[in-house]
Amino acid sequence: MPSRETFNYSFAKFAELIDGLLNKLGTQRYALYVMDYGAPVGYRIALKHPERVTALVVQNGNAYVEGLREFWDPIKAYWASGSRQHRDALRAGTTLEATRFQYIDGVKDPSRIDPTVWVYDQALLDRPGNIEIQLDLFKDYATNVALYPRFHAFFRERQPPALIV
Repeated sequence: MPSRETFNYSFAKFAELIDGLLNKLGTQRYALYVMDYGAPVGYRIALKHPERVTALVVQNGNAYVEGLREFWDPIKAYWASGSRQHRDALRAGTTLEATRFQYIDGVKDPSRIDPTVWVYDQALLDRPGNIEIQLDLFKDYATNVALYPRFHAFFRERQPPALIV
């Protein structure tokens, strides 16, 4: 995990890295499986190489403002202001309680979910400097929303077969 001082943690940078890997591997056609934060990374790659995308498998991969519900309100406030106060308010989303919530929200019987999954995720999140990176990514997510019209154009024009979960 490079430091924030030496590495630009952004969705554009992630897409650049993955695109570089695909190019290095000589991959010319692929179905994109996109999920959560990986969705805008995959969509950015699709914009760069639309002819390469044979299909989409989308799991929780939002590309519409309608998908930015109440959960996003504090993040949107941070986008608008960029203030330390709004940034600090998002720290609650990096706690063990918040990580656990991501696994059990909407689950009928939470006792069936192995707590190891959120404990392991939290241990990685708690690495020195990582919470600041996560807060940087919350801010940078606005750049994905700005690309939604281009993502929509890709969907309309290319119409790749899609499985959306």
